[in-house]
Amino acid sequence: MAKPLISVFTKPWTDPLPELAEKLTGLGFEGVELAVRPGYQVVPGNVTSDLPRAVRLLEEHGLKTPSIAGEIDEATIAACGEAGVGTIRICAPIDMTKGYRASIDDYRRRFDALLPALERSGVAIGVQNHYGNMVASAVGLAHLLADYDPGLVCGVLDMGHCAVDGEPVQMAVDIARPHMNGLVNFKSACHLRANGPELEAEYVVHWTTHDHGGYNWRELVSELHRTRVGGTFCMPAEYSQQAGKHGQRMGDDVIPFLKKDIAHLKSLVDEIYT
Repeated sequence: MAKPLISVFTKPWTDPLPELAEKLTGLGFEGVELAVRPGYQVVPGNVTSDLPRAVRLLEEHGLKTPSIAGEIDEATIAACGEAGVGTIRICAPIDMTKGYRASIDDYRRRFDALLPALERSGVAIGVQNHYGNMVASAVGLAHLLADYDPGLVCGVLDMGHCAVDGEPVQMAVDIARPHMNGLVNFKSACHLRANGPELEAEYVVHWTTHDHGGYNWRELVSELHRTRVGGTFCMPAEYSQQAGKHGQRMGDDVIPFLKKDIAHLKSLVDEIYT
């Protein structure tokens, strides 16, 4: 079985794209998940012209672009099709003024309306689970994506979020596997107490390196290999500020942690995907 491509989400960096490409190849990445958002190298309003150019530039630096994180609209879908980007990754917030079921119905209506454009362009919407008032778990992905062709609307399993939401690795992979289309996230989180012992306990989710998270990366890689999941392993480069400080690390502040995690993931892939 072919080794998965290891990519990185470009959210931490707003550097000019040529400089960013050199930085990421220097770190050992083979691909990127490009953030198509305001303030980044490709913005939603210019996606038709700028995304194919960005993908070509990245290719010149030896980087593939299997996915982006961006809007799901016909312009973005068509731009991805032209550029050869296979997946638009999104999360699915739940609007609690409507409730869970009504929110799920809204997503399904939106997906249904986009199916012809997805099929035309050879692009898939990839829904990633995310803790909180979101579709948060592998069970949630299976419920949302029931009856969809994963070639068009698929699940992006993120065990970091499953771990803080309470799902073990083997069960999460088993639940999500029928809905997946070759894109898996690798990041880690744990719960940290946010206040002192003399107060009623409050906890926050802290994003951290593989060795301090709520699940075992070796177990996940082994289970993905056993169930023949390949494609792309994407590292979201998400690390919290020091405990007690709010917000995520951005820019090159993530690099020491990312180096540690990519070295570990590469060693697991080299060992297990043989």
